[in-house]
Amino acid sequence: MAITRRRMLGGALAAGAGIGTMAALPRAAAAESAAAASPPGDVVGKISVGYQGWFACQGDGSPIDSWWHWSQDKSKPPSPSNTTIKSWPDMSEYSRGFTTAYPNLNGGGPAQLFSSWDQQTVDTHFRWMRENNIDTAALQRFNPFGSEGPTRDGMAQKVRQSAEANGRKFYIMYDVTGWTSMQSQIKEDWTSKMQAHTASSAYARQNGKPVVCIWGFGFNDSGRPFEPAPCKDVVDWFKAQGCYVIGGVPTHWRTGTDDSRAGFSDVYHAFNMISPWMVGRISSAAQSDQFFTSVNTPDKADCDAHGIDYQPCVLPGDLQERHRAHGDFMWRQFYNMVRVGAQGIYISMFDEFNEGNQIAKTATTAAGVPSGSGIWALDEDGTACSSDYYLRLTGDGGRMLKGQIALTAQRPTAPVR
Repeated sequence: MAITRRRMLGGALAAGAGIGTMAALPRAAAAESAAAASPPGDVVGKISVGYQGWFACQGDGSPIDSWWHWSQDKSKPPSPSNTTIKSWPDMSEYSRGFTTAYPNLNGGGPAQLFSSWDQQTVDTHFRWMRENNIDTAALQRFNPFGSEGPTRDGMAQKVRQSAEANGRKFYIMYDVTGWTSMQSQIKEDWTSKMQAHTASSAYARQNGKPVVCIWGFGFNDSGRPFEPAPCKDVVDWFKAQGCYVIGGVPTHWRTGTDDSRAGFSDVYHAFNMISPWMVGRISSAAQSDQFFTSVNTPDKADCDAHGIDYQPCVLPGDLQERHRAHGDFMWRQFYNMVRVGAQGIYISMFDEFNEGNQIAKTATTAAGVPSGSGIWALDEDGTACSSDYYLRLTGDGGRMLKGQIALTAQRPTAPVR
């Protein structure tokens, strides 16, 4: 299994000012500060969600034919002692489930999980995006030159089909983690395989150009050891191919400190859009306020000065770590990112059951999780939440970003319909 971006660099947190210490900007002032380098398109002025699409099960027909991303030992079904996940999906809308080695659900019935390889799974996810006005999905693509390659290639086609059927947009988001031959192979992969998907009516475009994201340049860790020169070469190459290139960059990209290595300023400023990573950096509304002042505001000013669009992350919070505060944590981020003038927002993530930051439909009560698993459901803090709550919350955050509802610090979304 590839090292996930979520598992590294968990520091860089600061307990910031309290929720009530920041005066709200009037909507007009927020709109004025959001004067974009680019006009609205498929990522500017839109909500994008990170889409892993990386779950497989033995017997699902996938080339990888294993419990991919469900188990530590993917040759065996997931169990309490052989698992990679922190949250349990609501399985009620999937046409097929695969029985695990977890005990039965507390409410009865086998503990089953979905396979991303099933077209119906992807169709269901993109239907949820459509129903909740989520605009664009960023399909994660790790090094496709190893054993995972055929499955990842197939997932790109499945996502394309579902996006077309549901009127959603999608784009390829390369994650360079552990990809030692990245500089040459990423170009080969785009030219020989992924570029063909830009012919789809569903492929995201910005400023008339197909969108590509590259996640991982400049991070201060061993999984991404690339020097600035090859990274800059890759960004420039994609731009020369006529692409609009997003950089998934470290939280502290602007200062070149903490999770960012020094010397990458030219790389970061070569991107058309900057999307700094935030998972593991904040876990409360107060910390979101602190980052608004100390990180997001100067980040936005730097992007403005360089003609770069700004697409900060918003996360629902790690459910298993009990960060969510029944949606108040996520809404505070929406509020802060709209009032800072973000050109777009990136949700981390749609289907990240591995790290508990998923917005996809999730078990609502203990009855929907395996007995004795210790996995928290959405009502972990005593507030009942419907399984689609974080999808609906994301839809309302998008409405605020687009000016369809007023800028408000008060969460408008009821946890239960």
